[in-house]
Amino acid sequence: MWPRHENAMKSKLFETIACALAVLLLLSGCSLAPHYAKPDVAPADHFKEERAPDDAYADAGSDSDYGAWQPARPSEGIERGEWWKIFHDSRLDDYEQQALHNNPGLQAAVARVKESRAMLQTARSALFPEVSAGFGPSREKLSSVSQLRPDGVEIPTENVWRAQASASYEVDLFGRVSDSIKASTAQAEQSEALFRSVRLALQADVAQSYFDLRELDAELDVYNRSVALRSRALELVQRRFDAGETSELDLLRGQSELATARSEAMTAERLRAASEHSLAVLLGKIVAEFSVEHDPLVSVDIHIPPGLPSSVLERRPDIAAAERAMAAANARIGIAKSAFFPALNLTGTAGFESASLSDLFKWSSRAFLVGPLVGTALTVPLFDGGRRKGDLARARAAYEVNVDDYREQVLVAFREVEDNLSELRILQNQTVTQSEAVKASTRAAHLSRTQYQEGAVNFLDVIDADRTVLQAQRAAVQLAGLQAVSTVNLIRALGGGWSTDAPIAARGELGSVSTGQAY
Repeated sequence: MWPRHENAMKSKLFETIACALAVLLLLSGCSLAPHYAKPDVAPADHFKEERAPDDAYADAGSDSDYGAWQPARPSEGIERGEWWKIFHDSRLDDYEQQALHNNPGLQAAVARVKESRAMLQTARSALFPEVSAGFGPSREKLSSVSQLRPDGVEIPTENVWRAQASASYEVDLFGRVSDSIKASTAQAEQSEALFRSVRLALQADVAQSYFDLRELDAELDVYNRSVALRSRALELVQRRFDAGETSELDLLRGQSELATARSEAMTAERLRAASEHSLAVLLGKIVAEFSVEHDPLVSVDIHIPPGLPSSVLERRPDIAAAERAMAAANARIGIAKSAFFPALNLTGTAGFESASLSDLFKWSSRAFLVGPLVGTALTVPLFDGGRRKGDLARARAAYEVNVDDYREQVLVAFREVEDNLSELRILQNQTVTQSEAVKASTRAAHLSRTQYQEGAVNFLDVIDADRTVLQAQRAAVQLAGLQAVSTVNLIRALGGGWSTDAPIAARGELGSVSTGQAY
């Protein structure tokens, strides 16, 4: 009877353990993270500047392009295209490609993407058991009770040779492993979005530096023409002074104006050298080995259709990065919650063990050890002085911070688009007005020189007229530079490009990353 009774108890014990394991396995993968949803930022159905009076961009598309709000889609992977080619400048095209291949900052962003992907691979490894193997001797003494011997039986100390394989596996109770993978996945996607943001910033910086350089070339042309004009004026004053037709005061004023014009030209040359050096760094080149030919800026007049405000949420990589950071923080709340619940680690070893090396690999030397029937595979947290509670509070606070950062990033994006739309609208009208000022001041300067030669006005009037021309021409050149840079800034604020076609489907969860791509 005793053997049957003992077998029945063992059978009931195994059934109880099996039921407990079944319940624990059912709990595996159940995430404790809150339901994730992006905050509703409720963008307007149009940009404020789209319908501004005398809007230069109102003709960019039909009326159906505006006022029809569309929900934002997570489309940060949409192809942007090589947007800088709208300027039709082969030299700029070449510089952009050089920057994409050589810029150290962009290479560092690529390395950060690789790092985040490696971290994701590490997190995903927790889905699989960890297996190892070992071989070697050990000296041990076992207790009689562990060997099911009567109390008091002496078990001698012995040397044991072992050749074993071990396996361990953490059951994903309460979603700790799955939430870790979700957090790492979102972090990897955030890193890719940040890479796109760095790449877009680099592309825009190269274009801005290039246009700044060409604007300074145009300013140098203005100064050089002013130097030539004042040299001719000084020659005229010198002839009149030699003939006794004017005073030494006019001669000194002419010399002063010529020296001032030459000094201002040197200032422009100094600024150009610094701008050229900055461009070299962006291209990843040594300054001493880089130079740009003199090429004055030609006015840039390109109309950029901004599209719908919701499209900014789809295209801007910095917004995508902020949203992915928010998703990762949400998953980490689930990780912090799972620390309050039991953890189940299944372990086991199997192999051979023997008192002598010669008998180690005999069939009779086989041995195994399986958990959780032995050891402490199932651990239940009891007391930690509030550490888990603090971790959970920190995870929730971090999520709130990321939510606020995301909303702020969206607001900043809309402001940047509006800023550049208004700037381009005003610059277009200002450029026309300044062009009229240049024409009028140039005509006035010509008349003043003619009247001076006839003795109708003094030389001070000629100087004032020439100064006015120089200021008007400089302002016109600077406005042209601002217009080019503002066009680049608008493209950057829109996320690197635009398209009137339907958005292309987003690429895979973790698309390829290469500095040779340009979107």
